[in-house]
Amino acid sequence: MKASALRSIKSTLTSGSCHLLRRGYATESVPDRKVAVLGAAGGIGQPLALLMKLNPLVSKLALYDIAGTPGVAADVGHINTRSEVAGYMGEEQLGQALEGSDVVIIPAGVPRKPGMTRDDLFNINAGIVKSLCTAIAKYCPNALVNMISNPVNSTVPIAAEIFKKAGTYDEKKLFGVTTLDVVRAKTFYAGKAKVPVAEVNVPVVGGHAGITILPLFSQATPKSNLSDEVITALTKRTQDGGTEVVEAKAGKGSATLSMAYAGAIFADACLKGLNGVPDVVECSFVQSTVTELPFFASKVRLGKNGVEEVLGLGTSL
Repeated sequence: MKASALRSIKSTLTSGSCHLLRRGYATESVPDRKVAVLGAAGGIGQPLALLMKLNPLVSKLALYDIAGTPGVAADVGHINTRSEVAGYMGEEQLGQALEGSDVVIIPAGVPRKPGMTRDDLFNINAGIVKSLCTAIAKYCPNALVNMISNPVNSTVPIAAEIFKKAGTYDEKKLFGVTTLDVVRAKTFYAGKAKVPVAEVNVPVVGGHAGITILPLFSQATPKSNLSDEVITALTKRTQDGGTEVVEAKAGKGSATLSMAYAGAIFADACLKGLNGVPDVVECSFVQSTVTELPFFASKVRLGKNGVEEVLGLGTSL
């Protein structure tokens, strides 16, 4: 190989690595933020850990699970971005993982398999959520809690009761992550409306299971004159998105990758809100007076204390 070619390769590699380093460490004005992922060795937890490691707003990333976390932490920890990664394993290390956390993300629990109902999920995951939230109340009571563990419609109220019992409940800091419903609605709508998906926004309200998921395609932007028949089909596909993935994976998994992406999007919004970025709005399942239901998913404005404002349903449903 000619010397000139070697010099060219060396120059390209050097400039590329420097560019990555600049991207990873250009955070002088960003506050230190610790994020804990509970269930970090699981199907959602591992890609979520990767995505949070890539987020320049995170300075410390604590990965916790009952087993396997040191390996995940070692793997993710080699990535040349800002955050320091630590892995914690077993109940005796849960407190260390949580201490000082600004945001706690909970994907822990079993995924849905073909034939499983959400009642089946509840019977298993409710106990896991109870123990994790008991620890959160003790070790980081002021953290924003992002609940991913299904069924979210039930695990969020459970978490609220655990925090109330501990005397630490703050309705502004408990979120059910429904972002995957929004992600799906945007993707499906863009495909039918033939518009760039990056420009699409679709509010999704209600809950995070089946027919409780209500995508408001009438409020979607950019506007498109889709027929009622198409809107009905898009609504059903959004509601059944989880089942679509479970069946496609044929018993070998659920919506882990897309859920990790959605969880990372919502956690990023929470971090931006904490850091004072204005007008950060995402849909989330929170304590609400929008309807007669105690918890309801709708647009939420995020800020330095978590929920700044729960927004209404809009003028057209």
